[in-house]
Amino acid sequence: MDNIVQNSVVVNLSRRPATVEVGPFVIGWDPGTDSRYVNYATPRVGAAVRAADVVALVAAFRRIDRVPRLEYVTSCAPTLEERLLAAGFTVEARHDYLTCTPESLVLPGVPAGVEIAEPVTDDEWAGVIAAQNEAFGGEPVATPEDVARLRRTGEAGGVVLSARDVAGHHLGGGAASPPGAGVSEVTGIAVREPYRRRGIAAALTGAITERLFATGADAAWLEASGENSWRVYERVGYAPTGKRLYFALDGTTSEGN
Repeated sequence: MDNIVQNSVVVNLSRRPATVEVGPFVIGWDPGTDSRYVNYATPRVGAAVRAADVVALVAAFRRIDRVPRLEYVTSCAPTLEERLLAAGFTVEARHDYLTCTPESLVLPGVPAGVEIAEPVTDDEWAGVIAAQNEAFGGEPVATPEDVARLRRTGEAGGVVLSARDVAGHHLGGGAASPPGAGVSEVTGIAVREPYRRRGIAAALTGAITERLFATGADAAWLEASGENSWRVYERVGYAPTGKRLYFALDGTTSEGN
């Protein structure tokens, strides 16, 4: 599964508005945002990585004015960590990733008074993003570029869902990338603080995963960065499968988050 998940990351980065190929690496680049979580690189499975390749990767990031940053499944590039550390990169995080199949999926009930639905209007798309931003500790706003980016996910075959109350207020949201190599990543599962611990995150995760499988995806994967999210995902049928590493060259770390 490690190789399949890593291949899906390569496919999804190649779908960014712009892609930069650098030796064994693929940089997914979106000129419309400088977000480090949108613009990053990953290695191709099984590719030999030399010190010179890392130097070329850093130079490519500098040319597009983005922070040199990578995300990848650890086993798919076992010598890469040593190369990156030698080049001055620091570890941002080490995360477990979990996978779910149609056979393991468990659909939790949707809490009373909550609706799980796809956004349709611009205001609804913006509401999803604003709720996610607030849930992750940011400002509850969404730019037109944010809306366009999330729309592209849905239009390309991914899934975007919102959790709303009966008055239409957005309580949270989540998304999944279009399947690549038969696998899709579930991302951005977020619920605003006042509405947590009610089963909304589990309902969102289950609904998104169910829709992915309805499109023919063979498996879904996501990451757990804390005990609370781990419990939510296991309730839905996700199980720990492998390890992922995050590296950046600016010295910012979030180890253990």
